[in-house]
Formats: sequence, C-alpha cells, structure tokens
Amino acid sequence: MDHARLPDPVVIDRSGEVLTFTLNNAAAGNEITAPMFDAMIAALRSEATVPTARVLRVRARGDVFCTGRERAGTDAVSIHREVTRLIELKRLLRASPMISIAEVQGDAFGFGFGLAILCDFTLVASHARLAFPEMRKGLPPAAIMAYLGRYALPKQVFPMVLFGDAITPDAALNAGLVTRISTPDALQADTDALIDRIIALDETGARQCKSFFQNAEESSLEHNFRCATETLTVSALRLMASK
Repeated sequence: MDHARLPDPVVIDRSGEVLTFTLNNAAAGNEITAPMFDAMIAALRSEATVPTARVLRVRARGDVFCTGRERAGTDAVSIHREVTRLIELKRLLRASPMISIAEVQGDAFGFGFGLAILCDFTLVASHARLAFPEMRKGLPPAAIMAYLGRYALPKQVFPMVLFGDAITPDAALNAGLVTRISTPDALQADTDALIDRIIALDETGARQCKSFFQNAEESSLEHNFRCATETLTVSALRLMASK
C-alpha cells in the first residue's frame, strides 16, 4: 500500500513579510473543506496574536480560484458547526492586521467569490467568471449578504445574489466588488507589484490605516472624529520620535 503523504489542500507558507494561502484542492474546484478552514483559521489567529506578516496573499492552483465550500453537514448540529467555521474565517480575515490580497486567476463562485471580496484588494483575471449561485438551489447566501452591502450599492448586488447569474470581472469592478482586472499573463506580476507597494509603506502606519478605515465604516461620524483626533495625535508623535 502506498502511504505517500497526500498534498495539503491549502498550502500556507511565509516569505519574508508575506504570508500566502494557496488553495490546492483543484480536483474539487478548490472547494474549501473543513481541514482547509481549520488551517487558515489557525494561521489568522496566530497573526492576530503575534503580528509578523504585513501582507496576506490568497491564491489558488489550477484553472479555477474557488467554486465554493464543501457542504458535509447532515443535521442541525453539523451544519451549524460548518457555518460557524466559515463565519469565523471571514471575521478573522476582515479583522486581520495584514493587508490582504486575493489573486483570482479563474472562476470564483459562492464562498470563493465572497472570500475574494473580503480581501482588502481583489485582483481578477479578465477571463474569470464570478457568481453567487446559492439561490439556484434555494439557499439564500446569508454569509455573503452580511457584508456585501459594505462594498456595493444594494440595487447593483441584490440581483446578483437573487438570481445567481455569472457576471464578468468588468461588471464586478463597476459594482465595486473587485479592485482591478488583469490579463491572465499579468495577474501574478500585478499582484507582486502591489505587494511591493504595500511593503514600502511605513509598517505601523499601514496597520493603523487599515484598522481605522474598517472601524470608521461601522461607527458614527462623531465617533470617527473623536478617534481621528487620537489617531492623528499618536501617529504624529510616533513619527516625530522616529526622526
């Protein structure tokens, strides 16, 4: 019997200040399985506790980026466990101190498209198809709708989740769901260049910028003004001390 170790369904590695998640479940359309969820959640929790990487790169092997998630639950308990796990990954990804980049080299459906949208930057190959197909099976994509309105206007995205039609990267860009469209040959180089720009920024300032930007989306204007006063004071003192 061949006891050779099977390849990891998600490869997690670090190069300098860049942490990379590479989806490696191509035979199943890079669907996210329970072990893949667990591995990525563990890495994000580690970074939240002791931040060391500055950039998170999410990419995939094969022809597609991610066509969804595995649905193995058969009863209320197991289904609830699956959903709790996927929500935890999304929560950790959005709150991560790292600047996150989705490098979408192929089709992204359902959870895969939602995962790409949650990243701070979403670069998509021009030939990719994008969709929220859950309603075609009668399942409202609640985990995606929980945050979709933060990225695009309701009139633009509600038909996408209601009907589940595949959309082009151009349509997603116009709706505010992706950052940039690249040719397939240029996607990796464009992502590399973006990473270089992020790494060139002041590290503490970049982390503060992401944190403030996201917190401001969820708070009142008056609260944001108060926080801005403190943030600008602390940041100015830090920069003066570093000279």
